[in-house]
Amino acid sequence: MILAAGASTRMGTPKQLLLYQGRSLVQYITEIAIASVCEPVVVVLGANAEQIRPQIHELPVTIVENLDWAFGMGSSIKTGMDFLYSLNQKITAVVIVLCDQPFLSPEIINQLVDAYHTTQKSIIACEYAETLGVPALFSHQFFAELANLPGNSGAKKVIQNNLNQVFSIPFNLGNIDIDTPSDYEKLNNRDWGLGTGDWG
Repeated sequence: MILAAGASTRMGTPKQLLLYQGRSLVQYITEIAIASVCEPVVVVLGANAEQIRPQIHELPVTIVENLDWAFGMGSSIKTGMDFLYSLNQKITAVVIVLCDQPFLSPEIINQLVDAYHTTQKSIIACEYAETLGVPALFSHQFFAELANLPGNSGAKKVIQNNLNQVFSIPFNLGNIDIDTPSDYEKLNNRDWGLGTGDWG
């Protein structure tokens, strides 16, 4: 599940459409998800959906629209979960990723899935900047909790509520996300202080 419904208010323009590696950020992240072992891939759009949809509509993904995107990330997770519930196939776990973590890779997603199968833990989260967060995998036992998150809460709340169920994998660049023009400029200038954790 790729969350791409935000209004990008701090950026001033839809960050989903920012160019990165020769394509829009939303297309880049979607192609990474497609290249992983996960299927199906669902992309949750919201603000600026009509502008963003053409970037990915030809890719082998399902696009769902969160009409309540203004209520926050929790509403987008609910929209994605509602779609997964509607599928006839049995979904045993969901990996949630954001569209603004440019250093996401298929390998990171696959590591989450591998750890899920080998550790028997119900939540596999990425660890970066001394915290646990997304990308993260949640087994089906947490689907209801994800679907009922308050609008202003994200998947990190489920991680924090169930720390005894969590196994983490390192993703040192996971703390780098693109929220402001300055972030985007640093990304384009390759000025993100690799190895220092300095992205502020």
